[in-house]
Parts: sequence; structure tokens; C-alpha cells
Amino acid sequence: MAAGEPLIGLGVSGGIGAYKSVEVARLLQKRGYAVQAILTRNARRFIGPLTFEAITRRPVITTQWAAGMNADIEHIALATGMKALVVAPATANIIGKFANGIADDFLSALYLATRAPLLLAPAMNTVMWEHPAVQDNLARLVARGVRVVDPGEGYLACGWVGQGRLAEPEQIAEAADRLVRAADTPQATWAGRRILVTAGPTFEDLDPVRFLGNRSSGRMGFALAQEAMRRGASVHLVAGPTSVPPPVVSTITRVRSAADMHAAVMAASRGVDVVIMSAAVADYTPAGGAADAKIEKGGSMTLTLERTADILSELGTSRGDSAMPVLVGFAAETGPPEARAAAKLKGKQVDLIVANDVSAADAGFDVETNQVTLVSASGSVALPLMSKADVAAAILDRVEALLGAAAAVRG
Repeated sequence: MAAGEPLIGLGVSGGIGAYKSVEVARLLQKRGYAVQAILTRNARRFIGPLTFEAITRRPVITTQWAAGMNADIEHIALATGMKALVVAPATANIIGKFANGIADDFLSALYLATRAPLLLAPAMNTVMWEHPAVQDNLARLVARGVRVVDPGEGYLACGWVGQGRLAEPEQIAEAADRLVRAADTPQATWAGRRILVTAGPTFEDLDPVRFLGNRSSGRMGFALAQEAMRRGASVHLVAGPTSVPPPVVSTITRVRSAADMHAAVMAASRGVDVVIMSAAVADYTPAGGAADAKIEKGGSMTLTLERTADILSELGTSRGDSAMPVLVGFAAETGPPEARAAAKLKGKQVDLIVANDVSAADAGFDVETNQVTLVSASGSVALPLMSKADVAAAILDRVEALLGAAAAVRG
């Protein structure tokens, strides 16, 4: 290990995805980190310590009972020296141990002994992942500031198809790097803040078979919700029918239509500090509602649409002259969005508009990156192309400044 390399502890628990954690170690090293691998007893059933030793060039920790281990109280020494603890894969078992303070092996004892930030990359059978016990344990950990890289969807080793496979190593390494950099940057706490975030599309039913929708995946809203949780806020997420799974948050409300979204947001917005309307809510819905039976195909069809409620505008009107809650809207345009965003800022009486050109291949719907312009009364700031997680951090940095200004007005 070169002098001065920051150290990351890489915990590997007993799942078939353990083979991917070797690549996680390699990618962390490429980012300039030294890696200390910690393998649980069951992890060694899937992959051997020698592989990690060859990659990390460090002895692998497999037990707290090794000869000489207690001479330096190694789990305490490592706990105070590492920049972050990353567990990939994180099984339901290790998540339960962490959530409930059980320390019956080196890895779980290390978690209790460290003040370094924790990143979990869960991997398990779909039904296990969805079980209330696992989700409750994750929610408890997230409430303590733990970050989670959600498992992906696809073919699982058990033969099932669904969510549960370990996230890709690049995603895990990127999240770990971002976590360390964030921990090294002092930030004001958001503890006690109540944040309402909307995400995803709405579906406007035409009949029991068809609907009008849009291409929003929910990724941007989910990144915002996850970043607000990381900063210590209480987050209520209102999500439409998204194509990606939501993060673990304080409260989640699932909706389908624009009317559902309107009702949920207006009910949840009472008493919150910030509302971030990142959902792509339909502007129009079929007049008179959906047909009771499938509309049979024939010749041409005339479809009459009516406007849906403008939720952000209604929030701005109901807030009136008050500085709270801070209101953030999005302007998804095809082409340069700044002029339309500035008009929305004024017309809807909000504090910040996040504008982007969704016709750009790497900054529109259903991609991992975004390129936005933040438009407020103080002017416009164009951000470069970056991951949606980094965009979320930049947006919340601006929201934090707006919260400070609102507090000054009230004070």
C-alpha cells in the first residue's frame, strides 16, 4: 500500500454475488484507495481469501479469533483508520445483524466499532429482498445515515427473475467513492427537516388495457430522495409507476394518475420544509375518465383530453407570501430550456426550477446521467453532464441555501 492511500474496508458476506466483490476491490484501487477485505465464514464458501490477497496485497481478515489478532485489537484499529466500510454483497443476515446491533463475527463487530460511513450493496432472492423484515432493517439503517446501492433486476442464481442481484461493481465503487468524498466535505445537517419528493411518470388510463404515459423512469427523483435521506432529512417520496425500484425512505406513497399524484402531494405537503416536484406529471388526461371496457379498434378515433391540475402552481399559490416551504420544480424541454424555465419560475411562484433538454441522449429520460440548469431569482447556473446522484447533491446544496434565506426572512 502506498503511503497516504485512504483505506476502505470491503466486507464480503455469504452470497453468490461474492465473486463480483473482487472487481469492486480492483475498481476501488483504481480510484486511489487501499482495500482491506473482510470475509465472513459463509463468504468463504463462495470465494477464497487468496483471491483478495492477490488483488489487495493485504492479508484478508476472516475471523476475530486468529492467533495474534487481539494483540492489536484489530477490529478497533481498522475501525478508526478506514474512510468507509463497504459491504458487497450484503445478505439479509448481515443487514439484520447491523440493524439490531448483533456482533458475533469480525464484520458485524467492525460495524459497531467504526464511525466511518457504511455503504451496503444488498443481494438476495427477490422474495427475501421484498420481505418486511429486510425492508424494516434497511429503513432503520438508512435512518442512521447508511447508504444503499439497490440490487438490480434480472436472472438470479436461484433461477428466479426479479430484483435481488448484486449491483454492478462500477456502481458500487462509484457510490463508495462518492460517499468518502461527501464524508470529507463538511455539510450542515438536515436533521429535523421534512422533505417531500415526487418521482416518475403518471399513467392516464384510456380503458382497462391502454394508458397515456411518458418515458420518466424515476431515477432523478429517487436520487434526490436518497441524497436527502443521506443528509439526515425525513423524506416522504410520492412515486408514480416507475421502471426502477425506489430507495429506502422514511415514507413512500405509490400513485398512478395525475389525480392520484395531486391528492397525495397536497395531503403530504402540509408542514414540510421543502417540496421537490421532479415527477413528470401528465398535463392531460382523458375527458370523463377511462372507458369501463376495452375500446375496440376500428377506423380513426377522436380522443378528447382535459387538463390535469397543475400541482406545482397550486403549491405556489397556496404558499402565498410565506417563505416556506421551499418549492422546487422541473422543466423538461426539447431544446434549450432556460427561457421556459424562467417563465415557470415566475408563473408558478416557486424558488427554483431545474431545467434540462430531454432530447439529449445522455441527459433525458431513463439514463443514469443528467445535464441541468438551475434557474432561480438570483440567475441561472448551468451544470456539466454528471451522474444523477451528483446532480441531486448539487440541487440540494442550492435548496440548503434557499432554506437559509427563508429562515432569515422568518427571523
